[in-house]
Amino acid sequence: MEDSTPILVGAGQFTEKGVSPGLAQPPMGIAAKAAEVAIADTGIADLAASIDTVVAIRIFPDSWNRPRMPNPFGRAENPPRAIARRIGADPELAIYGNVGGNTPQKYINEMAERLADGELGVVLLAGSEAIKTAQHALRQGIDLNWQEQDEGSLEDRGIGEALSTPHEFAHGLGVPIQTYPLFENALRGAFGRSLEEHQLALGELFAPFTKVAANNPYSFYGIQRSAEELATVTQENRYICYPYPKWMNAMDGVNQGAAVIMTSVGKARQLGIDPAKWVFLHGCGEANERLMVSERLNYISAPAMGLNVQRAFEMADKTIADMDYIDIYSCFPAAVEIACSELGLALDDERGFTLTGGLPFFGGPGNNYSMHAIASLLPLLRENRQTFGLITANGGYLSKHATGIYSAQPVAGEWSRDNPQSYQSLIDNMDYPEFTESPEGEAVIETYTVCFDKGVPTRGIVIGRQRTDQRRFVANTPNNEEFLQHFVSQEQLGRPGIVHRDGELNLFEPSAG
Repeated sequence: MEDSTPILVGAGQFTEKGVSPGLAQPPMGIAAKAAEVAIADTGIADLAASIDTVVAIRIFPDSWNRPRMPNPFGRAENPPRAIARRIGADPELAIYGNVGGNTPQKYINEMAERLADGELGVVLLAGSEAIKTAQHALRQGIDLNWQEQDEGSLEDRGIGEALSTPHEFAHGLGVPIQTYPLFENALRGAFGRSLEEHQLALGELFAPFTKVAANNPYSFYGIQRSAEELATVTQENRYICYPYPKWMNAMDGVNQGAAVIMTSVGKARQLGIDPAKWVFLHGCGEANERLMVSERLNYISAPAMGLNVQRAFEMADKTIADMDYIDIYSCFPAAVEIACSELGLALDDERGFTLTGGLPFFGGPGNNYSMHAIASLLPLLRENRQTFGLITANGGYLSKHATGIYSAQPVAGEWSRDNPQSYQSLIDNMDYPEFTESPEGEAVIETYTVCFDKGVPTRGIVIGRQRTDQRRFVANTPNNEEFLQHFVSQEQLGRPGIVHRDGELNLFEPSAG
């Protein structure tokens, strides 16, 4: 075991519920509370003075359209330093991450490499959301002052890669609750299930998640539910976008934070951190799909996810069979089903797919969910030191992927990872379908969804193929309620019709019958 080997030495979580908006923590306050728990977890009370790098995961209000959107209550202008100030740290390097649920694992991978290279000494990675407090304050007419200004350097990574085009967004792609159902309906066709069979299967997939969430003290929506409860559409569990009722959607209305602390073996010895606290990153990987949803290979696979997990396993010299603990990024059922396919997991694998309870039930704290999964994994690995755990993290719409394989078992020899760019070209050079923004003529539905507003269908979204040349397109359907109700109640995969331009949008009109 080399002194340069990167390790995780602390983890913390914080969930705030039942506190009035005027007394509740702002986003960076929640992140700092989690960081304090992580520091205490290292066993070194004054560790904050040794932290030279703080990485803050980007919050949702800063994640749309522009680098920093207006916020009704103000913001931390320098998020990593706002966290550092609260815990008594003065880092040399302050990083504010880019957008994506993949970023907690992505930045752990990056920081591990920089620690191994001797560039950094002690790193705090922390993230949070206070969306529920903001929602309550807006509803109650309470004015909050979350404006913070901290002096010092800031490396702002910005929004990052664009994940939709204006053309896609105009038709409804690029909103998670409207985009993941497109994958789900395609998966139903691949499974060969009827509408009713598939709906119950989704409930059976997510019911075990609710049990984990119900037993997790950090959960925000931790109520155990049966498969039938999850699958049955009711006034409360109403459709959001077909086929997902409310309880199958990630819930971002949370006040949650999580943090981890990383260092090297040599630095941990110098600081006196007990080796019983050390957890090793045995394998890691990162890869992106074709980022635009309209340009995907298909809607039933994620080859970049499969590739980056494969590279992580190769780095760790392990396989999926060696994993004792698994947390799959679980914003919607489709994300779990596709991950299982790419990882070679049965949908009823007895190990389960979540350590937290998943984004719909534990809670979906913006880009930071996977930090909670990692923070949940560390104590399990410390207690069972021969075991290994797998974390998959997903950004966008199954767009960007990062993987970590962890264990309290030491890494032998020198720690190093492959540059993700060395294998990204394997994804970039695949044979993707052609896409057109101006389709015309006979076409068939490749996948689809219907969007609802308070239980009423309001919009149909179709991804289809032109019959003449198989070029893919995105379009909307007629939007009258009677038509959309029929569109939901009958199978639409493979249905023929005519696509044409209708004003600024494409319109797909199914053939009769």
